[in-house]
Amino acid sequence: MDPAATSKIEVILTYAGFHALLFYRVAHWLLKKRIPFIPRALSQLARFITGIEIHPGATIGSGMFIDHGMGVVIGETSEIGDNVTLFQGVTLGGTGKQRGKRHPTLGNHVVVGAGAKVLGPIKIGDYVKIGANSVVLQDVPDHSTVVGIPGKIVRIKDERVPDEALLDHIHIPDPIADRFIDLQVQIDALKRDIEEMRKR
Repeated sequence: MDPAATSKIEVILTYAGFHALLFYRVAHWLLKKRIPFIPRALSQLARFITGIEIHPGATIGSGMFIDHGMGVVIGETSEIGDNVTLFQGVTLGGTGKQRGKRHPTLGNHVVVGAGAKVLGPIKIGDYVKIGANSVVLQDVPDHSTVVGIPGKIVRIKDERVPDEALLDHIHIPDPIADRFIDLQVQIDALKRDIEEMRKR
């Protein structure tokens, strides 16, 4: 999934996301065997080494890619599907101190942009793109694009997003910027009307 990767050896030796996932797989296996303390100790060691914090209680599918993972946090009850991409600074977190399911569930082929926060026991559908620095607090249906604070769905597609577009989380509509442009157009029109009235 990373266009910068030149070989498997490079990924194995130099990719922090890969290292964090290796630590997670061991810690998660130990946790399922009900071994105390060691799983959390391993996750904290991984955090110290990689800058990526994955709770051993999280459930992660296959093909996950953490790109430049510094600051990524994945909470205890998070559930992540297959072929999900997380960029740096992403948080899959909770919104309070309640017990039980308190972290998000991500479907398959989800892309979460840098700095985005996905909070609470919400469901993110398949093939969803979440823009950088968005704060998502509500469920998101399949094939959607979400941007903003709080996150707003700006696009829903009935067709599958092409694989080559899954890493492109820059060209995403910005509804706030679009609204500012609309307001500027209206202001310019009002100014022209006022100038015409003064000339009369």
